[in-house]
Amino acid sequence: MERRLSILVPVFNEVDTAEALIRRLEAVRFPIDREILVVDDGSSDGSRQLLEKLADAGLIRLTVHEVNRGKGAAIQTALSQATGDIVVFQDADLELDPEDLPQLLEPILSGQSRVCYGSRFLNGVSWSVRRRPTYWANRILNALSNLVNGIRITDFNTCYKMLTAEIVSRISITQCGFEMEPEITGKLARLGVTIAERPIRYEPRGFGTGKKIRLRDILKYLQAMVRYRFFWSEGYAGVTKAPSVKPDWASV
Repeated sequence: MERRLSILVPVFNEVDTAEALIRRLEAVRFPIDREILVVDDGSSDGSRQLLEKLADAGLIRLTVHEVNRGKGAAIQTALSQATGDIVVFQDADLELDPEDLPQLLEPILSGQSRVCYGSRFLNGVSWSVRRRPTYWANRILNALSNLVNGIRITDFNTCYKMLTAEIVSRISITQCGFEMEPEITGKLARLGVTIAERPIRYEPRGFGTGKKIRLRDILKYLQAMVRYRFFWSEGYAGVTKAPSVKPDWASV
């Protein structure tokens, strides 16, 4: 069977970077077939109109959420339409370089692992990154995630999570917001799935332009870590209420 990679791109108010991101994805040479599935999650800045033009040009498959439902909800919509046997998540903010995606395929195609994370911190980071509060927030949250889950990885909160479709079906992502990140890692740990990592490049945006996690969200992150590590079992996804207010999109 011919293998295919489904690249899932949630977009919320990224009119300045969305087209550049799609063009860069188009230029990447993958060793297998690929498709680009984009979900506009209630953008109000012109992103939707831009993406509709890219869809008309045949560059992407586009789905639109009429209201903002959260990054996790956008990923769930894209997953429902993906045809690949491997999937990967791709933010539209250009903090990560799509040219790094092919190396994440290697441990999956070779059978070494069914999951590979692109780590922003595996090979160290520059001083300009280390001086940012978000860097230290990431390091602390990652240490807590490793402790709770009994694993040792360097970047559980990375956007670049590549998984086989079979594994995605088993973990059944339910969170609509950024709690999707600890949900995925916690469920993988619960199943005993090995997470391979590969280093990726990272160019963080400033706080004013990026969608960053805030202190009030840390508790939700910690609750999700504990919930999905200790109170979830395969075959039971639990019940997650849809957000009652417009959710923040967070990318620590």
